[in-house]
Amino acid sequence: MSTPATTKPNTDPSDYFAVFGLPRKLWIGMDALEQKFLQLSWKLHPDNFVNAAETERELCLKRSSELNDAYRVLRDPVARVEYLLGLENMRKEGEHKQQAPPELLEEVFELNESLDELREAKSAGDDLTGLKSRLEAAEKNFGEELAEVDAQLQTTAREWDAAVDANADDAARKKLMSRMNDLLNRRAYVRNLVVNVQKELS
Repeated sequence: MSTPATTKPNTDPSDYFAVFGLPRKLWIGMDALEQKFLQLSWKLHPDNFVNAAETERELCLKRSSELNDAYRVLRDPVARVEYLLGLENMRKEGEHKQQAPPELLEEVFELNESLDELREAKSAGDDLTGLKSRLEAAEKNFGEELAEVDAQLQTTAREWDAAVDANADDAARKKLMSRMNDLLNRRAYVRNLVVNVQKELS
């Protein structure tokens, strides 16, 4: 996500976006973010506080830790969306996260059957060639689904930034955040499928 933000920065010190003087937007220039991180890291370097009081040194360490956390989150496109939704009290993970999307039900059912068969075949010492081939195909399909979800998430992130720039009303923003939340849950579900397949194939 690569375009620099232009709206007025948030001033809440507990807000990772505010730590870098950024508004709550999702497309961030990575070069500018890294440059700001290095600049702030230098200001908080322990060498600059050698003669400071202990309380000031402790505060410096705390701020340095917060800065590192903020940088780690904001440089990752998916973590950035999750963090934004958390700030806005819109990140909802629950039963829907654990349920297969309706259009993937058949594929998920077949995948689980194949995984069970592979485990049984491993235990029995049977030939695994055919089963592994099926699972590799499933891994590819779900990997493509994951890429599609990521593309939709990026598109919605752009729509969010446009809404911020246009000072869209709360209803419009909540609609976009709800869509991003659903996409994050779908992404988590599909990613778990891919990880499970990779684990059995390794």
